Amino acid sequence: MTKAEVRKIYLEKRLALTDAAYQQLNFQLYQQFFTHIDLSFVRCLHIFLPIESKREPDTWPIIDRIRREFPNVRLSIPKVVGDHLENIYFEGLHQLKKNKWGIFEPQQGVPTPAEKIDMVIVPLLAVDERGHRVGYGKGFYDRFLSTCRPDCQRIGISFFDACDPLDDTDDHDIAITHCLTPTHLWSF
Repeated sequence: MTKAEVRKIYLEKRLALTDAAYQQLNFQLYQQFFTHIDLSFVRCLHIFLPIESKREPDTWPIIDRIRREFPNVRLSIPKVVGDHLENIYFEGLHQLKKNKWGIFEPQQGVPTPAEKIDMVIVPLLAVDERGHRVGYGKGFYDRFLSTCRPDCQRIGISFFDACDPLDDTDDHDIAITHCLTPTHLWSF
């Protein structure tokens, strides 16, 4: 299948989740994150803020626990500027405002150099069996991930298991290293 076909199918699957199923899947992702993700080597973690209208996995509970229990991990969040993402250290809710897509992003803050990021929690609609992700098709994360260090872990978060290999990946697509689902951690 093509990325466009997978994008349509998986967005529909996410939007069809009942509130109860959505909350349960988010809770399972939260549990899986702290069971399987090793933060002991992480000094800087980039994490996306969810688009509520698209029922993206809720990263707020993960952010909250990291801030409380992992003081050595500095969080960085994205801000869309033109056709790319800027990374800003997360200081607190006071620095956030919704952008034109309804995504909270920092209005001010200290930029995070990409080479300082040890792990990126990547949004996605779907991932295939080889670690190629399907996002919304704008390429923001592919451009950003191409600037990260080669040893930076790239972990997608998905409510669903990997799909069959995509037919239309290219050299600009940056594969993720892992994908966390409500039931396990995929490694690619």
